[in-house]
Amino acid sequence: MTNDLANQLREGTTKAHSMAENVSFVKSFLSGVVDKNSYKKLVANLYFVYTAMEIEMEKHKNHVAIKPIYFPELNRKESLQTDLKFYYGDGWKEEVEASPATQIYVDRIHQIGDTQPELLIAHAYTRYLGDLSGGQILKKIAQSAMQLSTSEGVAFYNFDNIKDEKEFKNQYRSALNSIPVGETSKEDIISEANVSFNLNMKIFQELNSSLIKIMIMLLLNTIKSFRKQ
Repeated sequence: MTNDLANQLREGTTKAHSMAENVSFVKSFLSGVVDKNSYKKLVANLYFVYTAMEIEMEKHKNHVAIKPIYFPELNRKESLQTDLKFYYGDGWKEEVEASPATQIYVDRIHQIGDTQPELLIAHAYTRYLGDLSGGQILKKIAQSAMQLSTSEGVAFYNFDNIKDEKEFKNQYRSALNSIPVGETSKEDIISEANVSFNLNMKIFQELNSSLIKIMIMLLLNTIKSFRKQ
């Protein structure tokens, strides 16, 4: 049984996608304003999210709904580890922890892995296709904003095992459309994709709050220094 799941996922998440893009942290990033401390926290958060997602995808790789979209070449855990080592040093594992919003995201992924593995489709679609679609643009923005002279620090955006990203995305969409799902399951998957966007948005909002706190502290320190003169 074939379906149009790929297109319905795209149309069914349009509003959530737009809302996520309009979070201040994301808007600042896209405009080229990237705070290194906030960015490395984002990398750490993504590490926990992708670790959870890839554990569950591996666990359910033979599930009828997961097998068509199980592509290990998409895995981001190792590339994120490379970036974490760059930003935090060799002892990065002792330095990073999941933020509150990230932990909620991670718990959600494991929960559906245990109860409704087919909903993992939604999280894989939201993250991986998003990475492939905008990754190279975001990579260039990050490199420029943080003045990274090499590719170090942006390994997350490099899909070394995918030769043609456009062709692969078409292959992924075809795979989505080959998954045997009924209308009820399809609605559940689209609903979960919106949950995924919302969980991502919460992480961005959290990072934006941290960035604002940093800016306020810098402003207060500047004022104190000015008063001492």
